Amino acid sequence: MLNTAIQYQAVFDAYLGNDPSFSDDLGASVPTFMDWFNVKSLVTLLKTFYDMTVRISGSLYVTSNTFFSEISDLSCMLDDMTCDEAGPGKVMGTQMKTKFLKYWGDPEKMNCVIFFGTILDPRDKVEYMPAQLTQLYGDEKGKSCFEKIQSALLELYNDYAATYSVDVNPEPAAVGQPSQTVSVSVQPSAVTVGRPQGKLKSQLKRKRMESGGSLKQTDLQIYLSEAIVEDKVDFDILKWWKVNSERLRIPSKMARDILAVPISTVASESAFSTSGRVLDPFRSSLTPKIVEALICTQDWLRLPNQPIQIEENIDDCERLEKGYRKMRNADDA
Repeated sequence: MLNTAIQYQAVFDAYLGNDPSFSDDLGASVPTFMDWFNVKSLVTLLKTFYDMTVRISGSLYVTSNTFFSEISDLSCMLDDMTCDEAGPGKVMGTQMKTKFLKYWGDPEKMNCVIFFGTILDPRDKVEYMPAQLTQLYGDEKGKSCFEKIQSALLELYNDYAATYSVDVNPEPAAVGQPSQTVSVSVQPSAVTVGRPQGKLKSQLKRKRMESGGSLKQTDLQIYLSEAIVEDKVDFDILKWWKVNSERLRIPSKMARDILAVPISTVASESAFSTSGRVLDPFRSSLTPKIVEALICTQDWLRLPNQPIQIEENIDDCERLEKGYRKMRNADDA
């Protein structure tokens, strides 16, 4: 409504300059220049919140990887509102900041999946997280929170590695076990000079492995040590993990589970609301299969990026209709 009113600013100004009765009728309610300025600022602010709400409530794309960044951006926005003495949103920003701190002011009460989703985004990883945590919670608390996130991520990785039987820290062969060797007769040369050094290296490696050290990087360490991916508009995070699933086995399985978590409950609540409209007092005897078919069909028909063309899929439609008739006859029987 405010956005529509801004489009008529020139009309209000024209009436004010050409029609004397305009100011007489409205009196002190005639919008001034500062009123229009405040309305424009408020529209920009509300548009930002609206876009943010739409992004995190989507159901056709991954949302768990961007939620922490949205929280960080929202915190910066609220700080700007509360620090703007001359702006129209100071009072509203102060109230919103209080509500924000109620939900996101204590990192101990936040689910670590929020942070894991950001880390498993190859465009972010842990590149910006320390600065974001510092902005949210201060230097000391932000640093402590980041260390806990790293510890929790490593613990989760070890659980996945144990579940999928991946040797994270390969142990050397036990002493006394037979090993396959290939005997090659080597003539005395300069190569034999390195043998005592190789023996010393093997002893040091064995001692380090027995003490719990690891000479081989895990695929999680490899993933985090690599450079972040360039952020492009058409970047598909699920496709990226699918392509790199063989190289990053355990992190890809973690991403498969964590990125599937929807941040918002809008989609599920909408599904329950839809089922309430399907099952009304006059249609309360539908079987669960029919209700599921109606809800899924409604969702497919409303999908904007996959239009249904009946002319090209008439055979499929006839087959589905026959199947529906058989299902209905079976239910009636």
